[in-house]
Amino acid sequence: MINKPINQLCEEAYEIAKSKGWHDEPRETGTLLALIHSEVSEALEADRKGNQENFEEELADVCIRIFDLCGSKNIDLEDAIHTKMERNKGRSYKHGNKAY
Repeated sequence: MINKPINQLCEEAYEIAKSKGWHDEPRETGTLLALIHSEVSEALEADRKGNQENFEEELADVCIRIFDLCGSKNIDLEDAIHTKMERNKGRSYKHGNKAY
């Protein structure tokens, strides 16, 4: 198993996508977010079908799409995750009585 920092994965995902032509022209953030959403939908469908292997692959695709977006925008995702997790620790139980 290879352990790499999240920001390195972001750089790699972006460079791979770029080398395959996915960034030849500027892409708007909405398009990149829609691609992330499509991978989430594919994961949902795999889970509905009970296909664990495909479910895991689609979750990986979700992360790769997020990493690509962050790499393309030079977002420090690792710091953003740590910051948000610390913030979440201070939230109340179900913060606002949300059902989910």
